[in-house]
Amino acid sequence: MKNEETKVRTPLFPTYSTIRHLLRVFQGFQKSDVTAMVQDIRNQTGTPQNPVDWSDPDTWIDERLTGTSRELANRIWEDSAHEVNPRHIYGGYLFINTFDLLDEVAGEYRANENTEAFLNGERDLMRSIDDTEGIGELLSILTTKSRASRSDLVPEWRQFLHEYSKYGTPSTIKDTLRRRLVNLVDRGYVDREGNTYIINDKGVQYAAEFEQEGMIDPRRDVLRAIQSYNNEQTTALREKLSTMDPFQFEHLAKDLLESMGYEDVEVTKQRGDKGVDVVATVQYGITTIREVVQVKRHKRAINRPKVDQLRGALPYHDAIRGTIITLGRFSSGCEEAALYQGAAPITLIDGDRLIELLIEHEVGVLKKPAQLFDIDTNYFDVENDALTE
Repeated sequence: MKNEETKVRTPLFPTYSTIRHLLRVFQGFQKSDVTAMVQDIRNQTGTPQNPVDWSDPDTWIDERLTGTSRELANRIWEDSAHEVNPRHIYGGYLFINTFDLLDEVAGEYRANENTEAFLNGERDLMRSIDDTEGIGELLSILTTKSRASRSDLVPEWRQFLHEYSKYGTPSTIKDTLRRRLVNLVDRGYVDREGNTYIINDKGVQYAAEFEQEGMIDPRRDVLRAIQSYNNEQTTALREKLSTMDPFQFEHLAKDLLESMGYEDVEVTKQRGDKGVDVVATVQYGITTIREVVQVKRHKRAINRPKVDQLRGALPYHDAIRGTIITLGRFSSGCEEAALYQGAAPITLIDGDRLIELLIEHEVGVLKKPAQLFDIDTNYFDVENDALTE
């Protein structure tokens, strides 16, 4: 558990690779030069009606900056091999000052022992900063979930910030979370698949270091036990699906579509269906769309010809889009063909996504509630004179 005096201090939390680039560049420049460059850029941000394009530093640095600001911006851009856009270094500037990663001598940035420790990834320093910024807590939250979107993480992150920071608005809570997830992905502790985040083995090992030092809420043990059980059930569900009769598997797809709001869902006859197993209608806004579904229970990879085949079957069912559901995965060529420009879209649902949907919509799954309660410390901290009012 974190010390109560420790606060999450950096809202604009940068990646540590960015910090390393900035530490090398800032040395020898006046701190006032960095501040001036940040301000020079900020003064030209534009308005919603007249936005300014900052995406190409090769163009805007020389066009919009002069003197030392131009020199510093070019150094940041070139020395980082075009990875760090000088437009977005304010968070890094604050981070370096907050954690004393450079000394200021006669107004000039100079290296200190923290500089070298951070550049070398010295474990004690990194863990200390990470603990202060809630990285250990976020990793611990992720260990209780097999896969999580940002919205899945917000409630626990909000509670953590409520106790250990001054940040409380919905937008700040979401933004501090997003920036720390980007940091963890950049450092290789968390993997990202689309909008889903998954802690990997490296991340689990690092999370354990915080637990060993008593930095993590013990409630995580309970949540991890629940997640471990759920993982076992997920494995059992996958095995059950792989041994289902193919025709039963098609009916499972039918039940899933109905639970997702599709109407008129029908399993087709096994002959003359042009490769289509299920047809249904779905409402998109004010438009009703006919959709066809092909179901593949096997675990082999699905290749592009299956996408082309299903797309070719759309006219036979008066459909304008299709979906392929499989227990396996899809080849890269298959994914490219699914959203081919000018062609009818084909949605691809692989085995992992199928199981997520079955759990989310409780098809073949029974969700059982588990409750945790905490003492309401605010209630017991009420002043005695307040009780007599």
